Amino acid sequence: MTSSPHTDAHPRFAEALRELGLESVLSGVRSFPDATRTAAQAAEAVGCALGEIVKSLIFAAWGSPLLERSRELGGGVPVLVLMDGASRVDMELVRRELGAEKVTRANADVVRETTGYAIGGVPPFGHRTRTRVLADRGLLDHALVWAAAGTPHTVFPMDPKDLVAHAGGTLVDVREAGEIREARESGR
Repeated sequence: MTSSPHTDAHPRFAEALRELGLESVLSGVRSFPDATRTAAQAAEAVGCALGEIVKSLIFAAWGSPLLERSRELGGGVPVLVLMDGASRVDMELVRRELGAEKVTRANADVVRETTGYAIGGVPPFGHRTRTRVLADRGLLDHALVWAAAGTPHTVFPMDPKDLVAHAGGTLVDVREAGEIREARESGR
């Protein structure tokens, strides 16, 4: 698989980078002929470890005093969770973190309405609407991470601390428990 560094990022995401003063990130965007919709596909295309891929996942939360009710879509308030590609989100930990009554995975329509991007191409920032962002602390275990650049065929590299900061993320531990234990045992 070949890749080329150019600005094939989604126009909304490219504009968000410019607004954040991160225009130089555009030169690191890599485009692939085959989709990188899943973390495994992205890791294979980039040639990095699965854990170095950032998954940008939208969930819907109900009954949280920490979330703005006016932005409810389909009955729940959208929340973005940033997770490393090798791990799974523990929705109970997300629920507790938000003080919500219930948390579910958002459907494709809510993802697109909230972010402006299709599932498989959602970047960690540059969304249509502002959402609460939870970033799993495991992202910081890597020197560099790769995230979607707004399309299912593009990714970009960034220092994970910078990525979390630009996303406006709150660092939390929301990985499934077995994965946290395995990461600690392996020295991650």
